[in-house]
Amino acid sequence: MKNRYTITSALPYANGPLHIGHIAGAYLPADIYVRYLRSRNKDVLYICGSDEHGAAITLRAKKEGTTPQAIVDKYHGINKKAFNDFGIDFDIYHRTSDPLHHKTAQDFFLKLEEKKSFVKKTAEQFYDEENKQFLADRYIQGTCPKCAYEAAYGDQCEKCGSALSPKDLINPKSTISGNKPVLKETSHWYLPMQDHEEWLREWINNGVLDGKKLHDPSQWKNQVIGQCNSWIDGGLHERAMTRDLNWGVKVPLKDGDGKVLYVWLDAPIGYISATKAWAEKEGKDWKAYWQNDDTQLIHFIGKDNIVFHAIIFPILLKQHGDFILPENVPANAFLNLEGDKISTSRNWAVWLPEYLEEFPGKQDELRYVLTSLAPESRDSEFTWKDYQTRINNELLSIYGNFINRALVLTHKYYNGVLPECGDYSSEDEIVVNEMNSFAEKVGALIERYRFKEAQNEMMNLARLGNKYLADNEPWKLVKTDEERVKVIMKLALEISAKLSIISAPFLPHTAVELQEMLNLKELNWDNYSDELMPVGHQINKAHLLFTKVEDELVAMQVEKLQKSKILKQVPLKEKAVINFDDFTKLDIRIGDIIEAKKVPKTNKLIELKVKVGENVRTVVSGIAEHYSAEELPGKKVSILINLEPRKIKGILSEGMILMAENSEGKLAMISPDNEAIESGSVVR
Repeated sequence: MKNRYTITSALPYANGPLHIGHIAGAYLPADIYVRYLRSRNKDVLYICGSDEHGAAITLRAKKEGTTPQAIVDKYHGINKKAFNDFGIDFDIYHRTSDPLHHKTAQDFFLKLEEKKSFVKKTAEQFYDEENKQFLADRYIQGTCPKCAYEAAYGDQCEKCGSALSPKDLINPKSTISGNKPVLKETSHWYLPMQDHEEWLREWINNGVLDGKKLHDPSQWKNQVIGQCNSWIDGGLHERAMTRDLNWGVKVPLKDGDGKVLYVWLDAPIGYISATKAWAEKEGKDWKAYWQNDDTQLIHFIGKDNIVFHAIIFPILLKQHGDFILPENVPANAFLNLEGDKISTSRNWAVWLPEYLEEFPGKQDELRYVLTSLAPESRDSEFTWKDYQTRINNELLSIYGNFINRALVLTHKYYNGVLPECGDYSSEDEIVVNEMNSFAEKVGALIERYRFKEAQNEMMNLARLGNKYLADNEPWKLVKTDEERVKVIMKLALEISAKLSIISAPFLPHTAVELQEMLNLKELNWDNYSDELMPVGHQINKAHLLFTKVEDELVAMQVEKLQKSKILKQVPLKEKAVINFDDFTKLDIRIGDIIEAKKVPKTNKLIELKVKVGENVRTVVSGIAEHYSAEELPGKKVSILINLEPRKIKGILSEGMILMAENSEGKLAMISPDNEAIESGSVVR
């Protein structure tokens, strides 16, 4: 192992919140790796930030009637907070709209331009006439000419993995307007990737560059090498490194007006500018983390970003000449959700901010489940039932049960103080030897990016502790052999202490709690071989580390997911035909909102008092993202009054406010347009 590491996670695009697919793919694996390295006292820099440029930002701003800067400011803040609350431990979370990044990216571009790394040429590019803009490759979809997949992008087919150019697509369409784009001439700076095929092939497959061994290809994932070879074998092509846009890093040349750097030149340089910002704040030398051969550069990404981190960015780094190349690109496959692909446009996702709000203090539970399901070599699937099973049958029954037994019995028998005891028996020594092997086993798996297996080995230590207590039954033995029980409890607490060390990369919040209960100071991997629980050591009061996930909670989350998908997916489509009798069962009235207030500790809920005729009803409605509580009193609404009451966040809701929702999820009240329609009037 080298002693200095630069670890990056893909910069999340700042036009929406994070979901569990993002976390499982690029952030949780990196965080586990970083926490392990830090526990080994390595010099580690973990950097990330918001990717804030590109056409998608401008389009969203246009749709919402705001500015690109307002969009990125909003989601940069949301995502930064979510990462922090979840416990992803970045050294810096930067942003590509920062002036330091713009200068860094422009300087990088100019260096490549001086070295004649680009070719400027005029070519025809697809243009959306309705929106009056040139289309980036990702905003063109059509049929793949190689596998006939009908939703291939202009740069890559995500089904067969083939590299494409927009003109390769059959029946291309603009994803912005849905129209067929036209070809229009424009000038750009192109990176002739075909000139780099030979050294890329040698570097990727053999780890060798210019006769020097740089990395061990056997440590690279098969799907990463396979996808790279597929691109190279298919023949690399020129790729434009600039775009016709006003939002982004401006091309720093006289003839660069109206053009910005291509996002896959701009965004990876964000890792470098983030390092500069961190180094300036910490009084460090940023170059040591990017330009020193003693440093390992490792990119954690999803499989859709392999080509950009393992082909395009390495070309740019090598062409610049001053930078090291990646030691590894441990890309993950995709995480699916309840039998379907995660889709932000269809709202088919478990959003991280919502999880953190609805499951306070349950970060480690989600970390554990996502690591157990890690899509390390192939796509995997998250279900709420599996979430429940893994927490109840593994975290709670194995880890939590062992710790609770060990600590509670120590308090019960010895008031929490380890008593004088005899030596371990020969059977105990077998357990001790097995216990001492786990740090090396877990560490070796983490170093090979096999986090799922590493976490399972960590749990095997908890299983060992559980079995040891179950086999020896100190709660029975205490009646006949108190001296033996003292030895048993000492070894059980020693296992507990070592478990707190090797579980820290996976369950950091739990590890801290456990060490506090054991009355231990912050430990690291080097402490594992020490005697951590000596005679006379006082432990603190025990409490439960995990709680059971009930069936009702799982059912509620599945129902919520299904409802949100329906609302997003078919808001404008007609529903199934019902008969007239079914319709007449609905009692919809006009009501006047007389009071409104936010429901504490929620982002979406407002508690309303609605006057319907002579009666006042309490209604909890998820409209806080569309209306402030202050503006609601005095509004007339349509309310379904014969809906069965239900408790929401402890408040009995006695009806449902009817809302209109457009295809983008915007809600609006349904109100009468005639003031003569008074409260209590029937909606027919």
